[in-house]
Amino acid sequence: MKILGLFRHAKSDWHDPRARDFDRPLNERGRKGAETMGRHIRDHGVAWDRVIASPAIRCAETIEIASAAAARPIAVNWDRRVYLASSATLADLLRELDGDPGAVLMVGHNPGLEDLIFDLVPDDGSSPLRDVVEAKFPTAAFAVLELNIDRWADLKDNCARLVHLVRPRDLDPALGPQLA
Repeated sequence: MKILGLFRHAKSDWHDPRARDFDRPLNERGRKGAETMGRHIRDHGVAWDRVIASPAIRCAETIEIASAAAARPIAVNWDRRVYLASSATLADLLRELDGDPGAVLMVGHNPGLEDLIFDLVPDDGSSPLRDVVEAKFPTAAFAVLELNIDRWADLKDNCARLVHLVRPRDLDPALGPQLA
């Protein structure tokens, strides 16, 4: 069995309309969300053998803040292919992993991360957490999947169980959606 963690970058800043998407930083709510989720990911207890992340500024800041809050510096494998990748591209990246690590954390973007959950977790009514993801996999959400495979090269659709899902608002209601 393999473990896959999916961590969506925290809430980014849209105030500069001239900024390239890749260069958008986190906003204040995003910084608080990344800090909160960093502590939660640490407390969840999985020892990540490999961290693969998009090098977009909002992902880099999410990782920096989350790892500081967790008091655990992490080595990150930055891979530009994660930036705005489709589910198919993300699955290919996982299949190509060297060394066959047991637990991999991927930090990236939607819709790719969300779609990866939909591809890996069967839509057969057995996963209430999958239903939550169908409603939305918001910024700074963290999901853990158990994959019924021995090697990453064997990754295929419907091979996973979604065993953990936490959104920032689950830990701090102030980090939830802004209601008008």
